[in-house]
Amino acid sequence: MSVSHLTLRQLQAIKAVYDTRQISAAAERLSVSQSAASVLLGQAEETLGTRLFDRTTRSVVPTAAVEQIIGIVTRILGDVAAIGATVTDLKELERGVVRIAATPATGIALLPPTVKIFIAAHPRVELELNDCAPDQFYTMIRNEQVDFGLGIPPEDRTEFDWHILHDDPIHLVCHRDHPFARQDTVDWAALDRVPMIIPRRNYGVRRQVEDTMRDVGATLNVAAEIGFLYSAEWMMACGMGFAAFPSRLANAVSDPGLVSRPLTNPRVTRSMAVISKRSRSLSPSARKFVDILDETLR
Repeated sequence: MSVSHLTLRQLQAIKAVYDTRQISAAAERLSVSQSAASVLLGQAEETLGTRLFDRTTRSVVPTAAVEQIIGIVTRILGDVAAIGATVTDLKELERGVVRIAATPATGIALLPPTVKIFIAAHPRVELELNDCAPDQFYTMIRNEQVDFGLGIPPEDRTEFDWHILHDDPIHLVCHRDHPFARQDTVDWAALDRVPMIIPRRNYGVRRQVEDTMRDVGATLNVAAEIGFLYSAEWMMACGMGFAAFPSRLANAVSDPGLVSRPLTNPRVTRSMAVISKRSRSLSPSARKFVDILDETLR
């Protein structure tokens, strides 16, 4: 019989008998009966085609054959134990890596509270945060460069799975001295021809802004196109125009001279989701991160 037919239990029996020099003591270590330990040892010898121990009624003496292989047996059992310990650590979040893709704006708006909580609770789990451009986002998920991404749900339902984290209402960001800042809400129609600082095409809420203004009969006046939140922030602070951002991103604007107001009539929201490659399950560490994210957003 081929050595590949050796079972883990038979290897454990070889090691236990070698260490204790007694079938009875080996059986106790293995938590089996003495006869079961003898059967395991006999099966191992039959598979290997050689005697491993010379047995009498009083003693169990290792043969030259077992002396030659006991180091290998010990290493194999050690490797198996290491596999078990590693899997246990992964399940108990004592090790592992969580790889996340998010655009810089999404990272700023959603991640800081969750990252702080996760690092404090699971310091041995590594976080790998990829702040990618929008045109790289789905490619990273598709190619499994990340465990999941945080972004707008894709139109293509064949390649990705996702669940919605929240629906974020779109707000207008403006200078606190502007009349809009004195209103509780601002109608979309009021943005007719006012200078707007908006994301580049295929970035952020660009399409929603364009579609909504067209639907309310307002003309979009593009003062500047930006790819980063901080660019919009300094442009607005300088008086170049206004911006329409999801509320969490609007609240991330740090300039004290800027404020945000909900845009209404209609109320427009942007959905934010956890997106993964279709039929790929999340690791325990990644699942825990998502659970914390869900909780902090609530």
